[in-house]
Amino acid sequence: MVNDHSALIMRWIWIDKFEKFEVNVAAVAVKNVSLAEDHLHDHFPGFPVMPASLMIEGMAQTSGILVGAARNFKEKVILAKIGKATFSRLVRPGEQIVYSAKIVNVNETGAAIEGTISVRTTVGGQPTEISVGTVDMMFSHIDNNMSGMKFPDFNFVFNSQFMELFETYRRELNVQLPTT
Repeated sequence: MVNDHSALIMRWIWIDKFEKFEVNVAAVAVKNVSLAEDHLHDHFPGFPVMPASLMIEGMAQTSGILVGAARNFKEKVILAKIGKATFSRLVRPGEQIVYSAKIVNVNETGAAIEGTISVRTTVGGQPTEISVGTVDMMFSHIDNNMSGMKFPDFNFVFNSQFMELFETYRRELNVQLPTT
């Protein structure tokens, strides 16, 4: 029997690239919002906006890779809790979402992240960055979970899609991973 892990691999990545990545400190990733994305046609017809839930997922992906890099991707990292998520502005097609994640603390069981979401757009013909919201998150290193639950041996969190995205920009930004 062939191991088919495709059912466990996330097919949607809500970040396009990293602009900044400092291991154990912070990361900045961006997502270009386009009318070519199917979800915008239903949310809402005639007035498309990026769903807040997908912006939270984009922040979770940015933050999760930051947390994974802190331990050299040796453990599976999952979103354990959204402490707070607030939004003050809608994001429309043609704008660029900026996810800024900062590690508050990281240890053997998980990590806490403070995140801000902003948008790059044009106002009065001038490029500008405007605040969209904040998201505070907690992540768990599930290989070291205290519940005793068993998880698959293969790393279903940091799959090839995520790692290819990260590796491309890690080289571009000259990010050095921990050696331990």
